[in-house]
Amino acid sequence: MFRKAFLLVLIIVFAAFPCLAQQSKTVSTKLESRKLESKLMGRQLSYNVILPSGYDVDKTSRFPVLYLLHGLYGRFDDWAMKSNVRENASGFNFIIVMPEGENGWYVDSATDDKNKYESYLMQELIPTIDREYRTIDKVNARAIAGLSMGGYGSLKFGLKYPEKFGFAASMSGALNATSFSKDVLARLSFVKDSIDKAYGEGDTKTRLQNDIFKLVQNLNEGQIKSTPFIYLDCGTEDGLIDTNQNFAKLLREKKIKYEFRELPGGHDWKYWSKQILEVLQTAQDNLKTPTQTGSTSVMTTIPTRKINPSIIEAN
Repeated sequence: MFRKAFLLVLIIVFAAFPCLAQQSKTVSTKLESRKLESKLMGRQLSYNVILPSGYDVDKTSRFPVLYLLHGLYGRFDDWAMKSNVRENASGFNFIIVMPEGENGWYVDSATDDKNKYESYLMQELIPTIDREYRTIDKVNARAIAGLSMGGYGSLKFGLKYPEKFGFAASMSGALNATSFSKDVLARLSFVKDSIDKAYGEGDTKTRLQNDIFKLVQNLNEGQIKSTPFIYLDCGTEDGLIDTNQNFAKLLREKKIKYEFRELPGGHDWKYWSKQILEVLQTAQDNLKTPTQTGSTSVMTTIPTRKINPSIIEAN
């Protein structure tokens, strides 16, 4: 039991040092790197933005947004540098925003007042993106996704802010971040430090409020109806497969709209580079959001969807 948990935590960390990263080919999208002076965090935070190929063609067009989160020991530029997200994004009309989450598990830290990652994203970054880019500022035009730590973060944001996100996706999510074994964390200080700094030690209020299993369990019938569509996938060789299976089971029991895929693969950039296309396609399918051109709405043209061989279940 300990060995399995030990390996599970290790793969979350080592994902930050990929040996199989796939670089982008020539694409028609545009990549911008920016910084935001955060009053909540007391420092500048970087973020990347991928603009769709049609963004500069018609200055009256407005576009849906996908927020794409990195993993533990990752950076805001991981997705752009280590995956083929730009190549895959060229077939869609999403503005893709990749924020800096450091190692904060996308929560307002229980131990450091200057590490308010959740408040930063919701209160500062999203309003900034909606102000500086031609976004469609509506729930059915805003999605969030991520890998590993970012997969946990994306589902947490979707569950806590259903009025903001119409779609939430997790790839290889560390969905049990709030409940890693104390015995395991005691032997893995490089992970324990980030967990304890984010949630505090023991059953803190922050830990309980950000346990996504509890968030789902506590949803009433009315809240379930407003919950965004949830997509999650995990590689069959990934040590996080069990927690993803358990979360999918809980979604099924609560009759929440979701799709879960088990696919061949591990906890690495080869897997995520492949799955980001599925996330983009599933987000497009479920948001059903047109690109707005002036007063007219024109549906986005997307590639024909090719389903990867996998175990698929859905509500």
